Amino acid sequence: MLKWLSFNRLGTHLLTTRKGVRVGEDEYGNVYYRERGEVADWRQERRWVVYPGEGELEASSVPAGWNAWLHKNREKPPSDVPLLVKDWEKPHSPNLSGTDAAHVPLGHVRHGGRRAPATGDYEAWSPE
Repeated sequence: MLKWLSFNRLGTHLLTTRKGVRVGEDEYGNVYYRERGEVADWRQERRWVVYPGEGELEASSVPAGWNAWLHKNREKPPSDVPLLVKDWEKPHSPNLSGTDAAHVPLGHVRHGGRRAPATGDYEAWSPE
């Protein structure tokens, strides 16, 4: 019961069952909703996301198209009108900071705390 009270899961569940209309789902399992009923202007409708699982809620797991729809930059969701993907774009990945998959530079302690020696264009500062 306590896990339902954390992160306002109970309130979101009640709102979703009473007033929500499922709009779509992304590749990460996030499910997107809008408020039931017609609204005069699409910018006025209420939109929200329900994250999967029981763990920490991570807003960076929302892909760009769905983020734009949630923030009302797009009228139609990506499930209806997909985003145009450029050939130079990398696939979306959530923020991995604080996880084992986070980027760690070569001089980091987890890599032994050593990095390649500086080249000739670097001169170390030393106090006089």
